[in-house]
Amino acid sequence: MDKQDRAILELLQRDASLSIGDVAERVGISKSACWRRIQKLEQDNVISARVTLLNQEQVNLPLTVYISIRTNQHNDQWAEQFKKVIEEIPLVLEVYRMSGDLDYLIKAVVTDMPGYDRLYKSFIKADLFDVSSSFVMETMKQTTQLPLEYISD
Repeated sequence: MDKQDRAILELLQRDASLSIGDVAERVGISKSACWRRIQKLEQDNVISARVTLLNQEQVNLPLTVYISIRTNQHNDQWAEQFKKVIEEIPLVLEVYRMSGDLDYLIKAVVTDMPGYDRLYKSFIKADLFDVSSSFVMETMKQTTQLPLEYISD
């Protein structure tokens, strides 16, 4: 990956709606060369998706909650059931299987505390040992942009 690929990635991370022409002009290459580079980055799965980020408050989901889950079940059958439960909940944005004291960390968005209570009740369909939640009071930094200086040449 060269300097031009990194420049393309930097631009697209900031604004995926840029046209190929705009990206090419800012990087200093032809449109066709820019298009080929973007296609290659997509084929190599460096670019995994292009999305539009929405403002949570404008779509009436102002409350972000991180949910820590511990379970006594550590088998494939339970894991599949848990996966089915969380996949069916659109309010769940991210789920991570963790090391250490907790088993899963979930990021979700809700309308309000009664909305969280409904979400919580949908989680207990999976046999859980302990559920603990923390609510975001203030977002101090939020980005989807990955730093590119760690890419090896």
